[in-house]
Amino acid sequence: MILELSQYSDITFLILRLAIAAIFIYHALPKLKNASGMSQMMGMPAGMIFMLGMVESISSLGMISGVYIQIAAFLLAMVMVGTIYFKMVKWHVPFGAMDKTGWEFDLILLAANIFILVNGGGAIGIQ
Repeated sequence: MILELSQYSDITFLILRLAIAAIFIYHALPKLKNASGMSQMMGMPAGMIFMLGMVESISSLGMISGVYIQIAAFLLAMVMVGTIYFKMVKWHVPFGAMDKTGWEFDLILLAANIFILVNGGGAIGIQ
């Protein structure tokens, strides 16, 4: 049965890519619309916040379209490394918390992007 499921690997790669892209687009939009407000909240310059939003949104478009998937996965993985660093070291956010998003969510996004980086994004997409 497991061998029979492998025929759907390209579809599962697409589903994973679309899920990653949806999450990153959702989080990129506030950075693009209100970089100065986000900069005060995150403690980073507004220009850096805007660039972070651009990297997230452009990489997400790569994930959706299938263009430069592994580069997009690498960039998004680097975003997640930075996010985990800030949450752990700068903001002292625990792995999991009931009152806020811990870095467990960020860790699974990092792992998903590393998976796509190493394995590619499947055959579905603009090649």
